[in-house]
Amino acid sequence: MAFSLASFALLVSGAPAALVMQPQAVALAQAASQQKQVSEEPVDGSPPVESENVIVVTGEGADPIKDPLESVNIQAYELTRDIDKAFVEPIADVYEEDLPSPIRKGLRNFLRNLMEPVNALNYLLQLKPGKALETVGRFAINTTVGMAGLFDVAKKEPFNLPYRRNGFGNTLGYYGVGPGPFLVLPLVGATTLRDLLGSGIDQAIIPFAVGKPFNTPYYAIPAYTVNSLEFRIEFDERIGLINDSDDPYYALRESYLCNREADIAALKNQPPPRDCSIEAIMRGPEPADSLIPQDAPEVEPTAGEPPPQPPAIIYISEEVVQPLPADYR
Repeated sequence: MAFSLASFALLVSGAPAALVMQPQAVALAQAASQQKQVSEEPVDGSPPVESENVIVVTGEGADPIKDPLESVNIQAYELTRDIDKAFVEPIADVYEEDLPSPIRKGLRNFLRNLMEPVNALNYLLQLKPGKALETVGRFAINTTVGMAGLFDVAKKEPFNLPYRRNGFGNTLGYYGVGPGPFLVLPLVGATTLRDLLGSGIDQAIIPFAVGKPFNTPYYAIPAYTVNSLEFRIEFDERIGLINDSDDPYYALRESYLCNREADIAALKNQPPPRDCSIEAIMRGPEPADSLIPQDAPEVEPTAGEPPPQPPAIIYISEEVVQPLPADYR
């Protein structure tokens, strides 16, 4: 998976936006007939308190495992977001609008084609020989008929071989390696420890295997610049939604992590674990489904009997029980 300056918009990017509180949920309905005494033993050894003298507060805060460097990440994100607005976005607009389309597409196709062997290698490591062969076929067709990859001939008739991104970050995730802490890094953008390691391996293969000119600044700097601008153009709409959200950093982080979860799930032929749209991310997790089966028949109350009571309270997250002071009344 390629990471770029363009990540700066997310960063900056890549992966991705003050301590950010995630959406909270508190359930407050419980039938009087189903109230129970709370037998939580306080730390000081005082006797149990009854439910009517208890405050129950639930919520979800920042995850220290997912984002242990949150305060540093936020500072990096705010800095790179400002750089993106001042420099990267305007340059990307000029690059997209003023550079002739055939030249721009040719540069993009050339750089994509160079990474096709890396994509194919990762498909082999993921035990997907069919996609690996398709990727090798794309590379062979575009390198020859497509004039060193300047033209993406393989995606058209009669070949119909679409371009697919892949990388060692995906391979590690495919074999169950967790993403590790979320990071926002200069010149990289939003990423995770796993993806940072995987991207480094991806970018090192061609220079190591081929050598000059791919291991010199004369190739590395222009290639990085073009990839960054293409990334910024491709994700311009999503970057705008993130920046316009109520909590841009939270939106950036969860958007990056959600999309990476979807990438790994797709490799395992599984559906995305959640909705990765910015709107869904900012809404937060959906409430837990009712414990009552959806197809349960409605029971009509018998004459003279009280109506059925509502279901017991369903907590969205773990409850925190705090006894009231003894002189509360």
